[in-house]
Amino acid sequence: MSDRANLIRNFVAKTVWKDWRQTPVPGDASARRYWRLSDGNQTLILMDDAPELGGSTVPFASIAQLLKKQGLSAPHILAHDPENGLMIITDLGNHDIAAWLRTYPEQEKTLYRTSVDVLVKLHKITPPEDLDRLTPQSGADMLNLVGSFYCRTDVTDLQREMRDALQTHAPVADTLALRDFHAENLIWRDAHQGLDRVGLLDFQDAFVAPAGYDLVSLLRDARRDVGENTADDMITYFSEQIGAGPGFRTQLACIAIQRNLRILGIFGRLSLKYGKARYLDLIPRVWGHILTDLEDPAIAKLRQAVLDTVPEPTDALLEGLRP
Repeated sequence: MSDRANLIRNFVAKTVWKDWRQTPVPGDASARRYWRLSDGNQTLILMDDAPELGGSTVPFASIAQLLKKQGLSAPHILAHDPENGLMIITDLGNHDIAAWLRTYPEQEKTLYRTSVDVLVKLHKITPPEDLDRLTPQSGADMLNLVGSFYCRTDVTDLQREMRDALQTHAPVADTLALRDFHAENLIWRDAHQGLDRVGLLDFQDAFVAPAGYDLVSLLRDARRDVGENTADDMITYFSEQIGAGPGFRTQLACIAIQRNLRILGIFGRLSLKYGKARYLDLIPRVWGHILTDLEDPAIAKLRQAVLDTVPEPTDALLEGLRP
């Protein structure tokens, strides 16, 4: 048995759930691992975020506490070993929004509207002062990934135009963003009421961003197609709820382009460095989102920089990103 396995076994053995059955739960793109603990009637989640792999459960615990104080549905932390990156938390449910909508596609607007209500609530929360911020410069710097693992070319000019676009259209980072706010990270709790119907996960990388960052994460989803009418309605609704000005849609476009360019690099890296070639299948959808947001006439210079620098994901290009 590995040292890591021993740590996990000893951690669970010290709890009242030591005899519960453990079943692996599929993880995300990170190195984190999860198990569902069950006694046949109740279930909990065991999280392993190994420090030696760069993980830490401390940010998750801090943001979970903040969200719960605001009346949002984040997990309760029942046992925690921060030194070793281990945690037992409540199980918010089995059905994420993406899975629910595969069975009940006619409910898309209902589920997305409730999810956007969560974002309106998040918009009103004062962000912790110690979180990183998405500034125009940091947003441009993040595009190193697309240069290294997707374009595999110099992206200095693209970064300059991205910085200038963010400085012009999305200069102020003042909103708590959970960062990976999308359908596979949101648990649909149909038996609950109000905002409690949306269970929140995967928020350990939360930062402070311009308003709407999590909205574009939700609507420009790399993993599922959101109905065009649904997306437009949600943007209109969110804008009304927060009192956004007339340039807000351009702000959203800039944030979405920055985010999705970075995702191209992340998916390329997952394939080239970690052998996770399945993420390449998502790249065409991400590219489509980028092209959609580049249609905003207010960001013509950024559009040209993207088209001059970032190639479309042809079969040949994607083949070259395989491990």
